[in-house]
Amino acid sequence: MPATNFKPTLLLGNDLEVNRLGYGGMQLTGPGVWGDPEDRENAKRILRAAVAGGVNFIDTADAYGPNTNEILIADALSPYPKGLVIATKGGFMRTGPGHWITNGKPEYIHQAIEGSLKRLKVPCIDLWQLHRIDGKIPVEETLAPVADAVRAGKIKYVGLSEVGIAQIERAEKVLPIVSVQNIYNVGERKWDEVVDYTARRNMAFIPWYPLASGPGKLTDKMQLIAQKHKATTAQIALAWLLHRSPNIVVIPGTKSLEHLHENIEAAKVVLSDAEFNEL
Repeated sequence: MPATNFKPTLLLGNDLEVNRLGYGGMQLTGPGVWGDPEDRENAKRILRAAVAGGVNFIDTADAYGPNTNEILIADALSPYPKGLVIATKGGFMRTGPGHWITNGKPEYIHQAIEGSLKRLKVPCIDLWQLHRIDGKIPVEETLAPVADAVRAGKIKYVGLSEVGIAQIERAEKVLPIVSVQNIYNVGERKWDEVVDYTARRNMAFIPWYPLASGPGKLTDKMQLIAQKHKATTAQIALAWLLHRSPNIVVIPGTKSLEHLHENIEAAKVVLSDAEFNEL
């Protein structure tokens, strides 16, 4: 069901108010999400322009680079302006460009958290997300060092990524969960049930890969709606997500200043219920 009475912000946990149009850092890396971006100075300009444009939620991960993306964000933005929320993730090892290996061993997760704190130059991570549940390790064991870090004041809030409802509920027996980051866009809706579940539970839903537009027929409809709004199809894809549910925070990433401004402007595109339903 679409959301009525569009709200531009969302409360993460009890007290972190974020604009629902955020920024995802993954594209600010080299090919295969490996190493630094080709133009590191431009990447820093993008991050600063995002914050200047009103973005106050930036999503990264220790696996982006690996490590280089967190370092880049700290170099560009630290000391962080008041109200800027940096979310990171841990639970993937990287062995080369395009290679991702899940690692949910407690000792690895402990190292991941400590590493992110150092690289981001923060005493406490606003939102730490388990990048993937490791099928070889009980999630209770994986999350034990995360719960320790929360108790020690090193993590404020915890989220999960690519999970179903049963996995969320199992994780919640270990510690509170405030967000879920799953693949979701106008053309990929397999997690519809999780969007609705998280909305009922006052959890944020953070769709990754938000700009995909789906099959040809859908793209044609999006183009017609885009023309009506004097917008791009990418802006319509983001507007659709923001209309879909009030708990959605979108995190489009880009290496281009032009695209960054276009994405930020998408928050001003408000779809009618008829347009939303057409898609």
